[in-house]
Amino acid sequence: MVQYLLRKLPQAVIVVLGVSVVTFFIMHLSGDPAQLLLPPDATDAQIAEFRHSLGYDDPIYIQYARFLKGAVKCDFGLSMVHRRPAFQIAIERLPATLELAVSAMVFAIIFAVPMGIIAAVKRNTLADYTSMGIALGLQSMPTFWLGIMLVIVFSVKLGLFPTSGRGTFRHLVLPMVALGSFYLAMISRLTRSGLLEVLSEDYVRTARAKGAKEKVVVLKHALKNSLIPLVTVVGLQFGKLLGGAVVTESVFEWPGIGRLVITAIGQRDYPVVQAVVFILAITFVAVNLLTDLTYSYLDPRIRFDAED
Repeated sequence: MVQYLLRKLPQAVIVVLGVSVVTFFIMHLSGDPAQLLLPPDATDAQIAEFRHSLGYDDPIYIQYARFLKGAVKCDFGLSMVHRRPAFQIAIERLPATLELAVSAMVFAIIFAVPMGIIAAVKRNTLADYTSMGIALGLQSMPTFWLGIMLVIVFSVKLGLFPTSGRGTFRHLVLPMVALGSFYLAMISRLTRSGLLEVLSEDYVRTARAKGAKEKVVVLKHALKNSLIPLVTVVGLQFGKLLGGAVVTESVFEWPGIGRLVITAIGQRDYPVVQAVVFILAITFVAVNLLTDLTYSYLDPRIRFDAED
């Protein structure tokens, strides 16, 4: 396990480094922040002084080297809009996004796995068609549309939940459902297909021939061995959730990192964008590493200490 982690560490560094390069240069191609942040009547001398104060008159490779030196220490400079450390601003927003992403994924798994199991066990029956019909409907709904519909029905009409904001569990319910519904549909379909494939294996037929109860066969023998593809997808999608929840955060005015980075991009607030992307890249790499380690638990035949 330790050897595996040591082999993966250089790859993780390369991924984060690559993300930083792409983000840094794309942001610098988006326009001059001095033109946006200074008043329209600013003189050329004021614009030049502003660029010099931020170091934007240096060659691009020197700016990138300075950025890397600060990134190692989690120092991305001051936000050009808020005049506060960019990393601190991003970290303050991260818990809200983590709360929303984790709750949405837990919501999806809690409902999706039983739906997938029922659909697989009751294949080609009304239960199967109903479960997969619900999944297909949820997967076809745009997240922003579903979020707006949830607000209209459950907030405006029924008054059961707040329309926006963060604070209590009632604030979390609607954005959690809106964000998690798409993944609920995807996970339920993956659970069904994976379980159907495993149920046809010889060891499952052997367990049935030995007189094992169908519940034990499905949950103990078949389900665990069908989860590896599902774990892979859940790990990748959770990383995607962290940066991709911006639509849901916008609909429900959820104060997460997604809304922060979209606003920062519009304001050309380079330090905040770079801090957010750095945090998301680290989180995504960590989630994928944890996903890999989960494989050995689900399938004891997988050993990470062996040579690749």
